[in-house]
Amino acid sequence: MVPPLTMVILQIALFTIVGLIDHGSVQEEAVGPLQLLAVNLSMGITGVLTVPLVSRWAKVHWRSILSFPRAFDRGRLAGYLLWALGATVLANGSLALFAPGQTPWVGFGVTGTTAALLVVIGLTTPLAAVSEELMFRGAMMPAVASWVRPERIALALGVVVSSLAFAVTHLATDPWLFGYHVFLGLATAVMAIRSRGLEAPIGFHVANNTFTAALNTLLAGGGDFSVARTAGAGGPHLVIPALFVLALVTVVWRRERKIAKTPTPRARDAKTVH
Repeated sequence: MVPPLTMVILQIALFTIVGLIDHGSVQEEAVGPLQLLAVNLSMGITGVLTVPLVSRWAKVHWRSILSFPRAFDRGRLAGYLLWALGATVLANGSLALFAPGQTPWVGFGVTGTTAALLVVIGLTTPLAAVSEELMFRGAMMPAVASWVRPERIALALGVVVSSLAFAVTHLATDPWLFGYHVFLGLATAVMAIRSRGLEAPIGFHVANNTFTAALNTLLAGGGDFSVARTAGAGGPHLVIPALFVLALVTVVWRRERKIAKTPTPRARDAKTVH
């Protein structure tokens, strides 16, 4: 539980600094360049601290946090990143088509604020997304699972606790939004378990957060974009992006099954010798 608590403390500290710089003009639902930078830096710093902390505490090599027992696969990461980007584009397009009134979009506009937001998004949002996966799926999920036995109960406990913690740290008081974040936590946990690594969860998180933030910025009418988390902000329309996330989980499941059935070069060589 240390990494999420560290992230929350850092967010409070950085938002206090932002409030002083903006002379107290920080709005609860408005996300400007400084607010977004504060959020992403708090996540990024926590993610960087998480890796050596877990490695030292669990007495494992830091690479095992990214994938185990296999090595981290950049090809997997690139592939799942592209699949996730496609799913995110389709999810946002479907929201625009079937639930336009539920989006925060005002209209296309490009100003200095837009440019600043896009720079912050491009430089820090991927780092923040990776850090969240390191915290919740790479560190918290196996840590909680180590508390109990047998293995299946331990795994289920790790998935549930890490998913709930993931939802809590997003500070959504709307029940629909809270449930959606729990669902995202469960979905990315399944991706990680099925693939025995964080490539698929990282690919989804980076693609989803970066593309959606950039889209919201470009359609914010040239100002700060809005992120509503209070009661009434969510609703049945969240089923639309949830379906695309579920489709991505299915893709990961099937691709990993196919990879598992494909003999490795060493295995093929062994068969040839015998």
